Amino acid sequence: MNNGASATSPHNSFQTHFLDIHEVLPEDEEEEGVIKMEDNKVTSSKKGLQKPIKLRELKRPQRSFNRQVSLETGFSVLGVESKSKDEKKVLRRSGRSFGGFDSANRVGAEARKGDFNIFRTKSTLSKQNSLLPTRKEKEMETQRAEGATGLNEPVNKSVPVGRYFDALRGPELDQVKDSEDILLPKDEIWPFLLRFPINCFGICLGLSSQAVLWRALSTSPATKFLHVTPFINLSLWLLALAALISVSITYLLKCIHYFEAVKREYFHPVRVNFFFAPWVVCMFLAIGLPPMLEPEKLHPAIWCAFMGPYFFLELKIYGQWLSGGKRRLCKVANPSSHLSVVGNFVGAILASKVGWIEAAKFLWSIGFAHYIVVFVTLYQRLPTSEALPKELHPVYSMFIAAPSAASIAWGSIYSEFDGCSRTCFFIALFLYISLVVRINFFTGFRFSVAWWSYTFPMTTASVATIKYAEQVPSVLSKGLALCLSFMSSTMVSLLFVSTLLHAFFWKTLFPNDLAIAITKKRLVKEKKPFKKAYDIKRWTKQALTKNNSGDKEFNGENKVV
Repeated sequence: MNNGASATSPHNSFQTHFLDIHEVLPEDEEEEGVIKMEDNKVTSSKKGLQKPIKLRELKRPQRSFNRQVSLETGFSVLGVESKSKDEKKVLRRSGRSFGGFDSANRVGAEARKGDFNIFRTKSTLSKQNSLLPTRKEKEMETQRAEGATGLNEPVNKSVPVGRYFDALRGPELDQVKDSEDILLPKDEIWPFLLRFPINCFGICLGLSSQAVLWRALSTSPATKFLHVTPFINLSLWLLALAALISVSITYLLKCIHYFEAVKREYFHPVRVNFFFAPWVVCMFLAIGLPPMLEPEKLHPAIWCAFMGPYFFLELKIYGQWLSGGKRRLCKVANPSSHLSVVGNFVGAILASKVGWIEAAKFLWSIGFAHYIVVFVTLYQRLPTSEALPKELHPVYSMFIAAPSAASIAWGSIYSEFDGCSRTCFFIALFLYISLVVRINFFTGFRFSVAWWSYTFPMTTASVATIKYAEQVPSVLSKGLALCLSFMSSTMVSLLFVSTLLHAFFWKTLFPNDLAIAITKKRLVKEKKPFKKAYDIKRWTKQALTKNNSGDKEFNGENKVV
């Protein structure tokens, strides 16, 4: 009997209870626990003990710990749980939350750390094959199903356009807000292709437009007194061609390896306009072809090859503006939207050079109609135009591009810089002057390759001024053409030097592209009372109310008796 009493003593039952409250146990220890429970059941039946009670006590540790303690202890345990879970739900800006709220401590964290495969082409299949969870991870995932539902959404689905405005800030929408989290780690250097944005085609825009400018300076009668050598045009043209080839190959590799990231850039309300840039650059190179390389007449196939993709892309974008959906113009309009308009005028110039005058008139009318709409939308500063910055930024130079290109295109179509051309030129000149008089134009902003895109409007305005000086030759017009040409070339030179310094000396030209790594839904949640603790508090209040009412009724019955 002494042995039986010791086998069923409170001390041993407490030890069994203490060992079984751990959530994670190796399978071997679980099997040993089952064998011990069967042995205890046999010994208790032999010694005449209470079998049902001991069997329940031995099976009870399979439940969670907070159901085996008293109400007061339960509140303290739940308080610890609520604090820990609240800390996990408030996402840190480390970008490691894609693998789960506690992915840094989970089994297989090495596989989740820096998981850049989610943006690879066909990433869903590779993710299913290479990151299959183990049995224990599945059990832990089921316990965290409520908290991690937002992280398990497929990455290849398009991000709503409103999400970009909610999660990002800045005139280029390239900076993540402090209250947001991202899918990739911020404290690690991402692969180069993921850090290579579509904005890099802005470098090609700046260089190719300079080739057009220096061709005009070397061939225009208004600037003959400068005696500009055509070799400057040749060297700039070759440099722009080399930049276009290198950027195109690099971005093509990004499309091959990280197509999901390219899709996110396409759905970005600002960067979608830069998908027009490669075709505008090609047309600039065709227009600015050096005289020693230029044939007698350009073949129309060149215009078809460059303008065709641009035309089909603008059909898609303009259709979204017109349909009135989530990507309507008043919602997504930003200064970079001029890139989707200015190509029509550049295409009209190239069409007139190949001899297709009617096609040039067609493109000019399309571009001018949509330019008016974009200009009015941005000029009104509608509440829905969230991408338009309140402070002055180089992005405002995009306002100059369309009217300058429109004036050049009209003069190229009709072979005369007449009243319509001069009207567009004067609009561009006024906008140019209104921006130049601001002293802090380029101060207080972080350098990025997107700034290159804001140089070609200045260059286009310079070319338009040269055309105006040809029709209205005077000291004032020639001096204005010389001044604007000097300013645009100086700006391109400064950006070229800054780009080289950031690329090779400081190595900060391509930082992590946080804009493509935002989540589809906002994962940061406001702190609310813990659900289980709230339910228990409400249950205790109801229980106390019932007990008080029962005591009152019982006391009342005693008084009546």
